[in-house]
Amino acid sequence: MTIPDAAKKVPMMYRAQIEGRSQLQRLVPNAEKQDATRWAEEWISETYPEAPKFSSKVKTKTYTFTWRFITNGGQDDGIIRPVIGARGWPFYPGSSMKGVFRRACTEIQADKYCGKADDQSPGILRFHGGYPTDDRWTEDLVDLVHPQQDRQVKQEGKTSAFIQISLHQPELQFGISSTFSDEETDWETVWQIWEKAIASGLGSRVRAGYGQAENAKGDTLYQVRLKGQGQAAKLIDETGEFRPNIFRAGIRGHALRIFGGLTDADSAENLVEGLFGGISGSSGTVGLLSMAFQTSALEMGSYGTGSYAQPTYDVEGTLRWLITRSVSNDKRQALTLLIESFTRFAIAFGGFGKSWRRADHRLIYPDYYDQGRKPLIGCHWQWSGNRALVKENRIRSLSQVATSIESVRQAAQAWMTVQGVKISPENCADWREAWHPNNVQVWGRIAQDIEDSEAVGWLHGPYQQRDRTLGTIEQTIKQSSVTGQLGEIGRLWHRMYPWVDVRRNPDQPKKPTIIHTRKYFELLTFFPDSSNASEKFLAFLESQQDEFEKLWPI
Repeated sequence: MTIPDAAKKVPMMYRAQIEGRSQLQRLVPNAEKQDATRWAEEWISETYPEAPKFSSKVKTKTYTFTWRFITNGGQDDGIIRPVIGARGWPFYPGSSMKGVFRRACTEIQADKYCGKADDQSPGILRFHGGYPTDDRWTEDLVDLVHPQQDRQVKQEGKTSAFIQISLHQPELQFGISSTFSDEETDWETVWQIWEKAIASGLGSRVRAGYGQAENAKGDTLYQVRLKGQGQAAKLIDETGEFRPNIFRAGIRGHALRIFGGLTDADSAENLVEGLFGGISGSSGTVGLLSMAFQTSALEMGSYGTGSYAQPTYDVEGTLRWLITRSVSNDKRQALTLLIESFTRFAIAFGGFGKSWRRADHRLIYPDYYDQGRKPLIGCHWQWSGNRALVKENRIRSLSQVATSIESVRQAAQAWMTVQGVKISPENCADWREAWHPNNVQVWGRIAQDIEDSEAVGWLHGPYQQRDRTLGTIEQTIKQSSVTGQLGEIGRLWHRMYPWVDVRRNPDQPKKPTIIHTRKYFELLTFFPDSSNASEKFLAFLESQQDEFEKLWPI
């Protein structure tokens, strides 16, 4: 008996990764259903309803992941998708578990618990891997990824989105057993080591923010509370998702900019990979820094209809930066100052996520945006909580903008010094947004409130009107290389930074008075080039307007 279209009835899991059969990683525009979506639906339809159980001899601990968790089964070319274990459930292998556990051990602990590699002596522990505790893992499996780093910092170029399969905020149970009795096994120490191990992230793509467990007990260098709003990432089904990896991506990009203005391109790249990890070279690099974001409040929403429809987020939480391995005291001090400075820089001059180079237009033009009559542009981030407003809020006057910039460059130079990297700004990276005095300028003014933005109008209309009396002609940067346009990144950042004043309280010297004003620092960060639009706009800033003053370089 012949089965009609038999080839089309073969499950996607068993098809070759070739065009016309199965291309799980490929995002096909306007497709009725992506191959990866069908693959995921077929997978979860055949899994057992009950999670696999560890035996009674296995000790277990359960952790919830703050965002996404991914492991690479390595079984399909071009696609990252989980290892599949018992009952068809996704599985974190025991071998991977043993590897991250061993890295968190001292040499003596590694030999005792994991065994000696040189003489093949086994350790006393057996690692049984990890499984989800319930079927919530079946939701939102198809994950859309769009790498942007080179295009954002260096020069224009085409980038392509791709698909991977990851678990969204799963709860995983991990199992460990011992060949010794419970009395002979120091389980308290074992679980302390394991929690130290997972603090750096578990699974694949941890350098991009994946695999971060809630309340992981790692070695925290720096933490701060933030809140923000903006455009959420879209999944395949057009629903929105707040993705905490925007913090890592944003600050990694700023690290490239700052180092790129202080040394050559290769050295800057190596410094950043040493901090955040990377895949250059034969074996890749495990970065010194790990990030976790613990959400305390999150509201997902939507904006507009039709072509203007966008998912949105309004979020608040604690951003933590952890160190993944021991370093000398001088390096630890320099690293702490560095990540503090990079985070302050990111908050002061832009934001995180989509359209981070622009202030949130919903705040500046509330009437238009309440009616959904404009495309959604920009984001808005600020410090949250009194501690952050006192300690992290370093800009309380226009003159402190330059001080803030110099402090991050000094922190970067201090890190370069302890790393033995030559500081050579005269030989800096030839990137569009390398942060060098010859390559970037920062201008600013005081806005009386959020709607009193002078520059936002310049992004969408003339910055200079035609006036026959004055002999001026209309000038605009709209849809030029300065502002960018669809598919092209511009050279101008626009930020509305809240002016929060902090004053000494004579009655309680340790508790200064925090004053939330209606005013904002309106900041323009401009990377001029030789284009006609750029040169005319720079001339306008320098001699034909009196609202903004040049703040850096001085």
